[in-house]
Amino acid sequence: MTQTSEKPTAQRYEVLDLEPLPDGDKSIEEERLHRKQQLAAAFRIFARYGFDEGIAGHITARDPENPEHFWVNPYATHFSRIKVSDLLRVDENGKVVEGSKRTNKAAFSIHSTIHEARPDVIAIAHAHTIYGRAWSTLSRPLDPIIQEACAFYNDHVVFEEYKGLVLERDEGERIAARLQHRRAAILRHHGLLTVGQSVEEAAWWFITMDRACQAQLLAEAAGTPRIMTDEEATMAHRQFGNRNMARHGFRLLADLVFEQEPDVLD
Repeated sequence: MTQTSEKPTAQRYEVLDLEPLPDGDKSIEEERLHRKQQLAAAFRIFARYGFDEGIAGHITARDPENPEHFWVNPYATHFSRIKVSDLLRVDENGKVVEGSKRTNKAAFSIHSTIHEARPDVIAIAHAHTIYGRAWSTLSRPLDPIIQEACAFYNDHVVFEEYKGLVLERDEGERIAARLQHRRAAILRHHGLLTVGQSVEEAAWWFITMDRACQAQLLAEAAGTPRIMTDEEATMAHRQFGNRNMARHGFRLLADLVFEQEPDVLD
């Protein structure tokens, strides 16, 4: 008997059946506190994943009242120790307008330009991880070889310039120009960068991308991985690149932090 291949139905392209997270209407102060709490939790999560590397790495969240300002981690404070009260609000000129510590110049050079170029972006995550840096040396985008990597299918770029520490806004502007509307960038010889419409999304995409780098490095070390078809990768992108899934995934991790490390909220 001849078997016919079953055509994918529209239902197969739907995102996973997750209840939307109820955010409700928040005042500016409530929304600011929410972003700061998620931001502090994101640093603790990054520490748990081993994404810390000395003084390197930063995650930012746009301020809801002053959208040209963003909240960021202070210079030389370990991710595992960051609390809500440690976070700094930085203006469009790089001046700390709220908070008592100093900031990282590279954080301002990279994040300020992307926040300026992408008004849709609420949060940006960047760190120097082992697998992200290893993959970045290959100057290649990620291939769609696992479903989670498809969150970045046709949705990330490789930034191929390298001039050491990003200390000037003009290099940050080139990163922003290369990123355009996409959710992630692989910075050659440097690391990974992800953006999102919430702190939860940007942090979750970063975790997912670093693990996708790890998976591809392992797969290529073992042999020649199969590349998904465009149809398969497009379906997986709609499912695993879903914003709601990202927020659920992050909050599972954040809830553990809030329960096990309540000082993060101080």
